[in-house]
Parts: sequence; C-alpha cells; structure tokens
Amino acid sequence: MAEGLAAVKESLRKAGLAGIEVQERLGAVALGGAVSRWEQYIAAGYAAAGKGYRGVVNEIEVAGLQKARMPAAPRLDAALEGRYFDAVVIGGGIIGTSIARELTRYNITVALLEKEADVACHSTGRNNGMVHEGFAPKPGTLKARYNARGNVLYSRVAEELGVKLERPGTIVLFTRSWQTLLMPFIHRRARQNNVPGLRYLSPREVRALEPHVWEGQKGGFLMPTTAIISPYKMAVAYIENAAENGAEVFLQTAVTGFTVINSRIDKISTNRGELRAGVVINAAGLWADEIARLAGDGFFTLHGRRGVMAILDKKTAPLQRTILGLFQSGSSRTKGGGLLPTVDGNLLIGPNAEEFPGREDYHTEPADLDYLLAHHLSLNRRLKREAIITYFAGVRPCTFDEDFIIEASPYVNNLIHVAGIQSPGLASAPAIAADVRDMAVRLLERERPVKPDPHFNPRRRVAPPLQALPLAERARLIRENPAYGRIVCRCEGVSEGEIVDSLRAPVPALTLDAIKRRVRPGMGRCQGGFCTPRVLEIMAREKNLPVTAISKSGPGSPLVLGCTGINDKPPQNGTE
Repeated sequence: MAEGLAAVKESLRKAGLAGIEVQERLGAVALGGAVSRWEQYIAAGYAAAGKGYRGVVNEIEVAGLQKARMPAAPRLDAALEGRYFDAVVIGGGIIGTSIARELTRYNITVALLEKEADVACHSTGRNNGMVHEGFAPKPGTLKARYNARGNVLYSRVAEELGVKLERPGTIVLFTRSWQTLLMPFIHRRARQNNVPGLRYLSPREVRALEPHVWEGQKGGFLMPTTAIISPYKMAVAYIENAAENGAEVFLQTAVTGFTVINSRIDKISTNRGELRAGVVINAAGLWADEIARLAGDGFFTLHGRRGVMAILDKKTAPLQRTILGLFQSGSSRTKGGGLLPTVDGNLLIGPNAEEFPGREDYHTEPADLDYLLAHHLSLNRRLKREAIITYFAGVRPCTFDEDFIIEASPYVNNLIHVAGIQSPGLASAPAIAADVRDMAVRLLERERPVKPDPHFNPRRRVAPPLQALPLAERARLIRENPAYGRIVCRCEGVSEGEIVDSLRAPVPALTLDAIKRRVRPGMGRCQGGFCTPRVLEIMAREKNLPVTAISKSGPGSPLVLGCTGINDKPPQNGTE
C-alpha cells in the first residue's frame, strides 16, 4: 500500500512530524522514531489514522517517558497447568464478563482469566454508568452499530440478571440560539444510528422538565432511551451467571505469553501455569494491545484517555430527573460528560477527558475538580460544591482510529480481538457479546459440532437489596436470618447478611473493594469512615483469616499492618 504510506507521511508532515518512521506491518501502519513531548506522540498516532490500514501501531519513543507495560505478575500457583478449555476469555471487565456469560449458552467449557482480585477493577468500575442511546458515534462505525443495539438489549439482560436499570433520558442543551438550526441534521443522525424518539425542546420545555437547569440554555433535544446502570454490578452479575452456568473464573491470573504453532495459539502462559484453548478471546481492556502483541498479531496501539468524575450526596437526587449535557461540535473525540442521576440515588458529574500516558494511574488533581465544577455542576443551579462526597478517575482504552476493534485475527487462527472498547462500550456490551459468541462458535465448529446447552439458565439467583424491600418482607428475612437486621453501613443501609452473601456468591468477593462493588458499604457520605472496621471483622470471620490478611484491592494493598493489644486471630462466628 505505497499510496497509504505516502498519505500517512504527508499527514505527519502537515502535523510538523516529518521525521517519524513509517512502515506497514500485519496490515497496519507502524510508526517509529522519537519525539520530545507526549502531545507529539498523540498527534502522530491520529495523523496516521484513517488511511485505510487495519490499525495504527505507535512505537514512537517520548523523551523522559517510559512506555506502558503490563504490571508484572508474581507466580501464584499451578492451578491452570495442563488444563484445557474450549474458550478462554482474557479480561474481566464488562466486555469479558458479558462474553463469558454468552458462551455458556453452548455445550463448551469456558474460562475467564482476570489479572486483578475481582472483575470490573479498571475501566468498567470507573465510568459514569451511562447506557448511551447511540446518537454520538459516527454513522457507519462499529461504535454506532453496537451502541443502539446494546441499549435495546439491556432491558432484557438487566431483568434476567436482577440488575437495576432506569431510563431517565438525556437532554442535550444548546448554548447558542443558532444551534436550533441544526435540528434537521440532528434528526438525520438519529435515524442513521437507529436512535428512536429524539425531539426538540424549547428553552421553556427544558425548564418544565428540569426546573433547576442552567439559565443560559437555549433549548436542546431530548433522547428518551438513554439509560443508567451500575457498571460494576452489571459485570458482577454477568460473571456470576456465567459461573452458575459452568464457566470457571480465575482471578489474580495474568497472561504472560503465548506459544503459537502453525498460526494457532497452542498454549497460554500465565502466572498460574500453562493451559490450552480452542479459541482465545482478547478482551483485556487497557492492555488488549499488549495481549495482541504477545500473540503475534500486534496491529494496534492503545492510549489512555483519563476522565475524572465526582459523586454527590443522595440528598441532591430530587434536584434532577434526567441526564443533562452540552451540545458538542462534530470534531470532539468525546461526548463532553455531563450531570446525571445514578441508579444508586446519587447525582454524578463528569467525566472530563485528557489524553494520558498512564493506563492504571488513577490520581486526581485539584484542577480536575475545578473543571467539573465549572463545566458540569453549573448545569443545575441548585447544586453546590459541598454536596460532593468523593471524586475519582478512570482511564479509557482508545485506538487512534477512535473505533472498536472486534474481529477474528487473520494471522492467528483461533484468536478474536475485542479491543479499544471505550465509550460507548458499556452500552454496547450486550450486542458485542452476542456477536463475539457467534464468532467463537464458528471457530470452534471447525473442529467439532457446537450445540446450544439445553440447561443454560439466563436468570441469576440474587436477593434484592434490603433497603428496596417492603417492611414486611424485610422483617420476614430478619426472622429467618438475624444477620439481615444488623446494619453495618448506615449511610447505605447495608446489613451484615448482605455482606456475608457477597462473600459466599458464585464468584465471591475477595477484597474490601469487591464487597463495595457488590453491596455498597463505604460508598455513602462518610466513605467508609464508620463501617470499614466492621466489614473487615466480618470478612476475617467468614474467611477464617486474620484481619491483617484482608486487603483493599488485592496484593499490595493491606488495610491493617498489625494488631495492638489483641491477638491477631479471626473473630469467632457471631462475635462483634
């Protein structure tokens, strides 16, 4: 593709980066050389995109910046040595867990490998929970194809798995009166992307729906199908249902390499031994490009896009019913964030967006909060800074082509890539999972027949949160098990019984953060200031471990370094 290389070189020249090395590799364009600043690295990647190649591999060195590499994984045990699974999913985010669940619909063996001590630890557990309706993606892209379809599928999936889903809709606010002239083009975009129900709202109609809206708004448009969900609870629900249907889940399990023979993955090397698989699904999130490289099909490079979000106290929930955002120009690479309700009763602001070299660096800075206050909190006149109870960062895995990668590898015959799944990845997950399931089945059928499993049960066994139950039902549960009557987290109303349930689930919580993701102790106004010691006691008792062995998020994150004045022994059952 000499013409393609020439186009890339010309684009780099116009960006002031004429010295960058360019070559073709595995159907992709690969960039090499060196630059002095991170911004130049990013500019070069985008300059090379969109030139007809399979992907962009950016190997440019940045002065003073160490290239991102997957964290080292210490040897854990030999639990996987010599094992075989028909399908192995790498990655325990919303994409990996949804794929694992879909694969259990068939009479095949399924394993999910996740390097952390729980699922949903990275991008999935660090986003705003918005199930986008599908308006924003460029028509014709994979993002557009999967977003609207996934949005529709969530109604059934959430009901089957017992996960709360609400559809507050989105109001996109105009900031200039002339933007109302764009409504014909906005309606056309909605039709192209299969987004139903979009309608124009005058400034008065906006105020009727949201009385506290920003006074400077010039009207906007409503998209009623936008939904909200807890992304980490959704991932937990997916993997628990997968486990109930026979999938095996291996946490703290990092893939370290592959043995490829005759263009086929023969063995997968991990920190828990070597295993074999009929098909391998690369859903490794922030590290999917590294997994692809290890497998011999490194045709793309990911870079992080960091976003900071803030959570408001639940007392602010009555002040807004819909999602509010500002109209973005067509050149923006992000949707601009906004102000939205959550299914847990808080309001959330953000995220912002910053191209960022760290993939698992979740630090925040005062400037991030200042940005959120100025650009998002101000969308609602009644909201004040002091209502914020916490703020946090997430990192999205972005390709330079700004689209999803969902394909069977043409170079490694039993490998499927599901990568670059940034926003609207959460919204797209059910649709992506269904298509990847079908890809995997077709690959497996080259070797043997694959049939649906008649015993597959799409419904997860789950009890509703205690707070959501009528008083009579709550009283009945407490009579049957008094632990449901012992409230541990007062902010969120979480009982001891619910914490114990999370420790005994099909994919049990192993860390303090894992319990928070499942039943929310520590997510209220005090951010765990009062309930954390009691949660640690319950964990130590249930796991028969000393409290010093309990971690926040896995190895390297101890909560208690030592005990003073008492023996470091697990509490006995029923003791305080």
